[in-house]
Amino acid sequence: MTNQNIPATQDHLDIMDIRDNFVILKNGGVCAVLQTTAVNFDLLSEMEQDAIIAAFSMLLNSITFPIQVVIRSRRLDISKYLEKVYRVESKLADPLLKHQASAYRKFVQDVIKKNDVLDKRFYVVIPTSVAEKAQPGSGPFDWLMRLTGQHNKRVSFNIEKALNDGKIELSPKIDHVIKEFNRLGIKTKQLTTQDLVELYFDIYNPTSIHGQRIRTGVDDYTTAIVNPAIIEE
Repeated sequence: MTNQNIPATQDHLDIMDIRDNFVILKNGGVCAVLQTTAVNFDLLSEMEQDAIIAAFSMLLNSITFPIQVVIRSRRLDISKYLEKVYRVESKLADPLLKHQASAYRKFVQDVIKKNDVLDKRFYVVIPTSVAEKAQPGSGPFDWLMRLTGQHNKRVSFNIEKALNDGKIELSPKIDHVIKEFNRLGIKTKQLTTQDLVELYFDIYNPTSIHGQRIRTGVDDYTTAIVNPAIIEE
């Protein structure tokens, strides 16, 4: 006997849909998520650091709309990388190269025993004014990541209109943020629909396994998923 009152997985999320590289929230708001590279500030010369600080000040002063910067750290499992190194090492005929490959593999093994290997990703979230006003005091990425069940109340709205209005409002904001980050020497790109699906799948299903991508697309996430198809890279 099936309990018809059991809520679907999506009932506990703030995401209504992901379309055309945008996230549509249940409160009618729309968000764009940009991924950026990073700058190792400590390795820059004093003059370069001053230039970065000045450019970042210009970026902050030029933004007249809310954004949120998100840094995600993931613990990586590099056992597959070590296996590849070992396979290369076993095929080497030159004794000196073989010794160097072995020493490198042992060095990496010693390092990961003492320290976690982390993968850091940097994101900038840009919401529409509807999303910002829907819940004052919360950042747009907070809404998307929250798992407490106290998510935004779903409201009735036309998804196509919300998406079209969101594109019109967010497109110039996205272009502006990308241009300003370029001044800092930081490459920025807007996440595609597939990128967003993989990002949020990883948020709600945290894993330490590196080098996996979801085989399926956004259309496959309309029902609860237990065993997603995964590609090993």
